[in-house]
Amino acid sequence: MNIVKGIRGAITVDDNTIESIKVATIELLSEILKVNQIDTKMISHVIFTLTDDLNAAFPAKFARIDMGWKDVAMMCFHELNVPNSLAKCLRVLIVVNCDECFSPKFVYLKGASTLR
Repeated sequence: MNIVKGIRGAITVDDNTIESIKVATIELLSEILKVNQIDTKMISHVIFTLTDDLNAAFPAKFARIDMGWKDVAMMCFHELNVPNSLAKCLRVLIVVNCDECFSPKFVYLKGASTLR
């Protein structure tokens, strides 16, 4: 029986530039795919959030263009601006169609490792 599960992840971004957001997006998504042994055909949809200090680019653009996720529904949002929270943070929720026995492994890279 197929079910749906979510895989969370986050990474801090070096600078609010297109290139920095691109590099961080690809690094995070690549690691999540590797650790969870995900085939992109399993992905139902993806939600990205960025802290308010990151607005130079949409992470979904890099997933679509650089990783080939052309048929994956994706949305980008700003993260809730909580005082003293982690700055320059890109978060993702990847929702996958999977078997009941699939156990998602969450991935937190660079400064976002403090979130775990």
